[in-house]
Amino acid sequence: MFYMTAALKTKPTTGDRLLAIAVYAIIIAFALACLIPFWLVFLNSFAEESVLQTEGYKLWIDSFHLDAYRFVLAGKQVAKSYGVTVFVTVVGTASALLLTSTYAYVLSHRRVKYRNVLSFLTYFTMIFGAGLVGFYMLMVSWLHLKDSIWAMILPYLLNPFYAFILVAFFRNLPYEIYESATVDGVGDFRIFFRIVWPISTPALATVGLFYALQFWNDWWLSLLFIDDRDLHSLQMMIRQLMSSVSAASYVGGGTAYVSQPPTEGVKLATVCLTIGPIVLLYPYVQRHFVQGLTIGAVKG
Repeated sequence: MFYMTAALKTKPTTGDRLLAIAVYAIIIAFALACLIPFWLVFLNSFAEESVLQTEGYKLWIDSFHLDAYRFVLAGKQVAKSYGVTVFVTVVGTASALLLTSTYAYVLSHRRVKYRNVLSFLTYFTMIFGAGLVGFYMLMVSWLHLKDSIWAMILPYLLNPFYAFILVAFFRNLPYEIYESATVDGVGDFRIFFRIVWPISTPALATVGLFYALQFWNDWWLSLLFIDDRDLHSLQMMIRQLMSSVSAASYVGGGTAYVSQPPTEGVKLATVCLTIGPIVLLYPYVQRHFVQGLTIGAVKG
């Protein structure tokens, strides 16, 4: 036993050390390749507009200016759009996660009689769509959601692909859990929310992050159904802001601006303001993210 333990504790060879150094070098290089673009965007958002136009993006700037942020944050529209986007993201993610998980639970349960038919109908919507005209008529003429904040929430409440991710996870759970709970007289709602929901945290966290990104980054629904500026989402506000800045840059010293607006700086500042909350959200779900992505990959 002593010789076996000593053999297991042998020192790594030169080849092992070189391999480890190569792996760490590749990881560091990949991390820098991902970090440097964000660093350039963040740092150069404080650069002077004339420096950006003449010298381009730099890894370090000599002086810091807040002209771009003052331009973006001028007025109350940014605060209103942030409030709309936060409400849509929080309410939409919670509602979509609840609806998708319950629907996936029905599709994965053996005792549901028409689960195969429901699965086919769900899969069918992934291949064929009704088109933009039918979708617009449904939202405006039938549901009367024009200039309603719910027009940016309801269309994304059930994503078929995310539903099938949860179906794969639920099917890997031991069926004896349901049988033992049923024998004890527990109903389906209590089984799902008291037993299935707590042990499905990895899959729910992964799907919840996907939904949060979808709601946060969406501007298409706001463009289609929202004309009221007070209900414009953050992405839609930024889109209009960039359009106005680009148009004003050709005017130069017109009536709108005394001098040329910080076009390049505004682009970088809007990226920083938009990506911040999502970047801060990711660490809270990171510990569940990898496990959630690998659900159904290995079957015991």
